[in-house]
Amino acid sequence: MRTSFAITIADHRVGPGERPFVIAEMSGNHNGDLDRALAIVDAVADSGAQAVKLQTYRADTITIDADGPRFRIRDEHGLWGGCNLYELYEQAHTPWEWHEPLFERARKRGLVPFSSPFDPTAVELLESLDAAVYKIASAEIVDLPLIRLVAATGKPIVMSTGMATLGEIDTAVRAAQDAGCRELVLLACTASYPANPADANLHTIPVLAEAFGVPVGLSDHTHGIGVAVASVALGACAIEKHVTLRRADGGVDSEFSLEPDELAALCRESDVARRALGPARFGPRESERDTLALRRSLYVVADVCAGDSVTADNIRSIRPAGGLAPDAISTVLGRTFTRDVARGTPLTWDLI
Repeated sequence: MRTSFAITIADHRVGPGERPFVIAEMSGNHNGDLDRALAIVDAVADSGAQAVKLQTYRADTITIDADGPRFRIRDEHGLWGGCNLYELYEQAHTPWEWHEPLFERARKRGLVPFSSPFDPTAVELLESLDAAVYKIASAEIVDLPLIRLVAATGKPIVMSTGMATLGEIDTAVRAAQDAGCRELVLLACTASYPANPADANLHTIPVLAEAFGVPVGLSDHTHGIGVAVASVALGACAIEKHVTLRRADGGVDSEFSLEPDELAALCRESDVARRALGPARFGPRESERDTLALRRSLYVVADVCAGDSVTADNIRSIRPAGGLAPDAISTVLGRTFTRDVARGTPLTWDLI
C-alpha cells in the first residue's frame, strides 16, 4: 500500500489531515461581464474558500468553427443539448485580457488564482501571470503533450480523472511525473453536467490514493454540497465546485453551480467533516465526563433502617452514576441493610 502525503499549493498544505482545499470554479458563470467576474472572486474570498479557478481557452484554441454532427452536443443532453461547440465555447470562455485583473483581485483577497489551460498559448499566458498551480481538466487527461508542457513548469498540478480508466490515469500521472511534476493532486470526478449523486462513486477516492500515493480530492458537479462533504469522510483533501452569484441569473454552468452562501456552507461543513474523522477509539472521552456521571446505577430511594430488607420499593436503577451497576439488582434484592440509610444514597456493597 502506498501512502498519500501532503503537498503545498501557494501557502496551503493539501493532504490527509489538513483542512480541505476548496476550489471555486468560475468557468462561464461571469456571463460575459468582467464586473460580474470580479464580484464572483470577491464572493469566493468571503466564503472561506482558498482558491478560485478559471478556464483559459478561446473558441479557436479548443475547437474549430464547424457544424457537423460531431461538433454539436447531442440533443438529449439536459443542459447544453443541440449546442454548437464553437458557439458554446465562444459564450463561455474567459477573455484573456480579463485574466490579469482577475488574478490581481484574487491575490488581493487572499485567494490562490489558477486555471485550466487547454493549449500551449494558454500555458504561456498563465506563466506570464505566475500561476501557482495548474489544473488538467478531465477531458484533457489524454492530452499528454499538454500535461508534459504543464509539468515542465515545475508547478503543482491538480488533475481531474472524469471518464478516465485506471490505465489512462496511470499514463497521465507518469507523463506528468516524468516531465518534472513533483506535486500532484488527483480529483475523482463524474464528468456529467449536472452529475447524479448515484454516479459519484466516492469509494474511488481511497482507491486512487492507494494506487498513486498522492493527495486525492473531488471535482463535483452534483447539486448542493452533500456529495462534496461526504467525500471528506472517504479522504478527499480538495474539493472543486462551480460557483455563481445567483443561479437565477442563468449562464452555461449556473444550473449546477453553488451560490455564495452555499459555498460558505461547503467550506464550513467540509472542515467539520474533516475534524470529525479522527482515529477509531472506544471508552469515555474527557468531553463526555458530565454525561458519564449521568449513567444509571442503583440508589436507595426511600429511607431505611438497619435490618430492613432490600426491596424493589427502596432500591431502584436511576440516574446518576455512583451506585452499583443496574444488573446487580437481582443479587441485592432480599438482602438486609447493615445500617440506617437515607433516601438518595448510592447503593454500595458495604450497605447490605
